Amino acid sequence: MMKQRIAALLLAGLMLLSLSACGGGGDSSAGGSSGDKEGAYKMSVILKTTASEHWQLIMAGCRKFESEHPDVVIDITGPANETSYDDQQNMIETTLNNSEVDAIIIAPLQSETAATLIAGETRPVFALDTNIDAPEIVSFIGTGNEAAAKLGATEAVKAAKAAGWETIECIEIAGVKGDATNTARMNGYTAGVNENGGTFLADEIQYANAVADQAVTCMEAIIQTHPDGIAIVCANNDDMAVGAVRAAEGNPSFANTIFLGFDGSTGACQAILDGLLTMSVAQQPYEMGYLACQTAYDKLQGKDVDAVVDPGIEVISPENAQARIDKVNGYLAGQN
Repeated sequence: MMKQRIAALLLAGLMLLSLSACGGGGDSSAGGSSGDKEGAYKMSVILKTTASEHWQLIMAGCRKFESEHPDVVIDITGPANETSYDDQQNMIETTLNNSEVDAIIIAPLQSETAATLIAGETRPVFALDTNIDAPEIVSFIGTGNEAAAKLGATEAVKAAKAAGWETIECIEIAGVKGDATNTARMNGYTAGVNENGGTFLADEIQYANAVADQAVTCMEAIIQTHPDGIAIVCANNDDMAVGAVRAAEGNPSFANTIFLGFDGSTGACQAILDGLLTMSVAQQPYEMGYLACQTAYDKLQGKDVDAVVDPGIEVISPENAQARIDKVNGYLAGQN
């Protein structure tokens, strides 16, 4: 009987040692993966997509902030494209049901849907890139899209005048119809053209769902309806602008057309340097991602935060396109 008791005690001791070795009371290393940061603030960032340079730069900004803060864990998700509404809705619902998340950052594909989903949420929620009209939103971190587009359109009208256009008309190749960011940029383009002596052709807006191949089709339609050319073609992102340029390339009627993009992507910058695209309104997505996480972090620490955090804009032209490329490549390589 005594031998059995001793054996039982030894077995119990071995079991306790095994539990301890499996982490029952051990410290997790902040230098490991994000999920190993014990006691950290947990942030969920839900993007419109992860499939373009703009969103990859936002992700890089978030990761930079995370790398500088051992007490932060950031989970980043996003659907395959900017029309995957149901996928993003599921991501938002999953996050809202996760009690371990301390702060939620959403770049909504559909602002009204997002507002409905977060109704009554008591944890801090932040809107990224596109605002959400809801009392639960603590801060909006993003570009003032209307003001930015207006600035770009103003510069485009100046360039059209310099290129010799007497009648300055502008057609927009728009993104996703009903998207709040798309609408804000459209309003800015309209104001920038009309207030500077041009005419924004609102009845001829072409929707390309924010993708280049559809923009090519839209540009082909513009060429058909304006065989003698048009002064300005503006687009809601750079992919669509470059697609439009490619569709019109070699057509002498559009040789002096001002093609205006939005985002300041490296592809657009190279197209500007190559003399194809004329200009682009550049957001600061890396800074946007970083500042979104910084704002959420400050709020979790009980600090006051601004209702609007704008990372700023710049208009990209041949004079500053190379500098923009170098900066973006540095961000994506993790060198900044």
